[in-house]
Amino acid sequence: MGGDSATWLAGGRTGTDHLTALLPSALRGLAAGVAERNGPIPAGGPAAVAAALAASGAGKSLPKTGIGAERALEDYATLLAAGSADPADPACAAHLHCPPLAVSVAADVVAAAMNPSMDSWDQAPMASELEAEFTSGIARLCFPGAPNADAVVTSGGTESNLLGLLLARETTGSTVRPVCGTNAHHSVARAAWLLGLPAPVVVPCADDRMIPAALAEALAPLGASAVVVATAGTTNTGRIDPLPELARICRLAGARLHVDAAYGGLALCSETLAPRLAGLELADSVALDLHKFGWQPVAAGLLAARDAADLSALTVRAEYLNADDDTEAGLPDLLGRSIRTSRRPDAFRMAVTVRALGTDGLGALVERCCTTAAEVDELVERHPDLQSWGRPELSTVVFRPRGAGDDLVARVRRTLLEAGTAVIGRGALPTGPDGANQLWLKLTLLHPHTTAQDYTALLDRVAETAAAERIAPAPQSPVAS
Repeated sequence: MGGDSATWLAGGRTGTDHLTALLPSALRGLAAGVAERNGPIPAGGPAAVAAALAASGAGKSLPKTGIGAERALEDYATLLAAGSADPADPACAAHLHCPPLAVSVAADVVAAAMNPSMDSWDQAPMASELEAEFTSGIARLCFPGAPNADAVVTSGGTESNLLGLLLARETTGSTVRPVCGTNAHHSVARAAWLLGLPAPVVVPCADDRMIPAALAEALAPLGASAVVVATAGTTNTGRIDPLPELARICRLAGARLHVDAAYGGLALCSETLAPRLAGLELADSVALDLHKFGWQPVAAGLLAARDAADLSALTVRAEYLNADDDTEAGLPDLLGRSIRTSRRPDAFRMAVTVRALGTDGLGALVERCCTTAAEVDELVERHPDLQSWGRPELSTVVFRPRGAGDDLVARVRRTLLEAGTAVIGRGALPTGPDGANQLWLKLTLLHPHTTAQDYTALLDRVAETAAAERIAPAPQSPVAS
């Protein structure tokens, strides 16, 4: 192949030879790092990770003289794998952070090698066609009875929620007022701020679901000037808002409805679970994330719109990318498919994954996670030292040590995190006296190949840590809570 391997190209006629030569170095480093970590996250917290980087000698990120592609790949791959949280470890279950499927990662290598930029057709001929086919299928999945539905690719739920409010502003008017539940994702308020909209009207929830009567009351003075953001899979508990009732109330008030289904949306692929999302098809727009249920590397977001005409709000002209005469001649306009200009062909690996598994296969993986969560919750219910918040609706198990105060709950989580033995989430829920928030632990189960038995030791470890912390409170940890 000749030349400095650090200057080889991944594309062209020799690109596959170059990748074949270099990928083993990356994979050796990956394997070495996983073995070195030997757990869900490196032990010792931020200070230990920073010290490991310093000790490696690789901390000088802008060296004057390079060390070559093979050594750089292996060294840095080892560092990253050894110093990462690994969502493929059952004890790494804090967040909506999935272990990606190998087929998707392999597809991503192909996409990265070809490097299509999704802002004009002449940079991404086939990638744009594949994206159009995939997004059309996603639109039909969300809105099976809507002939004009369409979808676009985003960087995740935050961007999708931003677009949902943007479409509402452009179709309803600049005076649109967002309305959401106390259970809404933080990105809703951020989107309102970014778009110059008023702060959202916040509607009370019960059992982490929006209360329909409270929504009706909130919409009474707003009517058609409102956009309601409902949630299908809350971050803290995985609860799904009562979508049919909320859609009916929105329709009566003339309000627009956006559903944040970033977590729960892919349950549509399961005949067993899809009924839990009844009413989703009544929304005006829907946010989805395939880097949650979908098992894609970040990022893999989507926004589906029941009426494709709403997406015209994204239209922008740049002569060098989508000149009028080019689009009139038949070249697809990709610039109007996103608020971003340059963007990766993220739809490619999503499409490969669905082609490999089918929607039935994806639905089966979602079902496994939800079934495992229900079984883990049963283990919590039977555990003498733990208490459950409530039966899982998706794949989130919410629990805490019995009789624990918030300070103890937080210390248990940090102690396990700093020891490198478990990565557990936390959430504040209104379960205390007079509806005050209490801190709960959570397991967000997105590993499709685990069973409830894989979590038995983890539950015991939580209980044992709580007992130890009660006797001898740990010193203040440097790990943020």
